[in-house]
Amino acid sequence: MAVNISNLATETRNEKTLNIDLLSTREIIEIMNEEDLKVVEAIKGALPAIEALIKETIKAYKNGGRIIYIGAGTSGRLGLMDAVEVVPTFNSDRFVGLIAGGDNAFVKAVEGAEDSKELCVNDLKNLDLNEKDFVIGIAASGRTPYVIGGLDYARQIGAKTGCVCCNVNTEIAKHCDYPIELTAGPEVLTGSTRLKSGTCQKIILNMISTATMIGVGKVYGNLMVDVKATNEKLVERCRRIVMEATGCDHDKADAVLNETGNNCKQAIIMILLGIDKDEASARLAKADGFIREALK
Repeated sequence: MAVNISNLATETRNEKTLNIDLLSTREIIEIMNEEDLKVVEAIKGALPAIEALIKETIKAYKNGGRIIYIGAGTSGRLGLMDAVEVVPTFNSDRFVGLIAGGDNAFVKAVEGAEDSKELCVNDLKNLDLNEKDFVIGIAASGRTPYVIGGLDYARQIGAKTGCVCCNVNTEIAKHCDYPIELTAGPEVLTGSTRLKSGTCQKIILNMISTATMIGVGKVYGNLMVDVKATNEKLVERCRRIVMEATGCDHDKADAVLNETGNNCKQAIIMILLGIDKDEASARLAKADGFIREALK
């Protein structure tokens, strides 16, 4: 059965780019830049909906739940990227990305995967989805069956749900609790939702993961105090974070980080309060991981 997508903003033709194949390289990228600016304005209008969703992801995370992105194609890849980056940035594995067709679909499209509602249900079952989790469907079109199937299953077992769609009045919004819908207008290339829609989704996912992690105590000031030191660059970043937070020198930061196993939070509290590792750990536990509370 043919699917009607002609009424979607992401599928309509952009009047400014009807003759883009006749333009110079400079003219092409100037138009693309102008169109991308519309994404930021569109997101501004959706901030109340984004805020409402993030308040719920913070609650879910504090309750031991996971934030699970589900999507197909570009949308699924963006969810995977955001979830993967949370691990080293915030030392958390509770952001998860699912893409229609499995991890191999990240680099090569799996034909027909996005059209199966059951496929996402199976993927979520394999993750042992439970009522503590929060599932976010990502779909530029707002109609992807894979996403709808996953959202319906999540709600069926009692998990809260949301979505990020680049059209308004979408089908997917009817299947979730906290919808985020917006449109920045037609794509530069008709239907190429890896462009403005992809940029839009990336920005919103950045907001969701970052604000959620701030909301659960993984940031002090604007410092990533739960960063996971998995390489030399990140080990040095840990030192700099401790130095910035405490005003200590490189040698002091290095010594205390060695004692804590590169735990920035513990190191900062130890230096600022002049206490040992065990007391710093106890203070953090009592403060639910928030450094400011632990310092009181």
